[in-house]
Amino acid sequence: MSQALSPLDAVLEEHGLTLQQLTSLGEVDLEWVSRHIAEGQLAPQRHGGEWRFSSAMLLRVRRIAALERDFEAVPELAALVADMQEEIDGLRRRLRRAGLE
Repeated sequence: MSQALSPLDAVLEEHGLTLQQLTSLGEVDLEWVSRHIAEGQLAPQRHGGEWRFSSAMLLRVRRIAALERDFEAVPELAALVADMQEEIDGLRRRLRRAGLE
């Protein structure tokens, strides 16, 4: 049984965040986002010729930026840790859906 999206999440998933919204909400700058996209650590969607970012991508940006800032992690390591956190979150969701957690 899937959980219903909030109205805000539904809009985000349909339209996504703009680059400006992502930088503001993620508390990062344009250069930071561009560098992480170029290095393959962020994968935005193209929408009408501009990048769009999901709510999951916003969470990823916040995680990577916090790891870089708080632990002085290099971007590649921060992205790897974010990958592992995303995998753990997904496994926990599956356990909850199966009634095992």
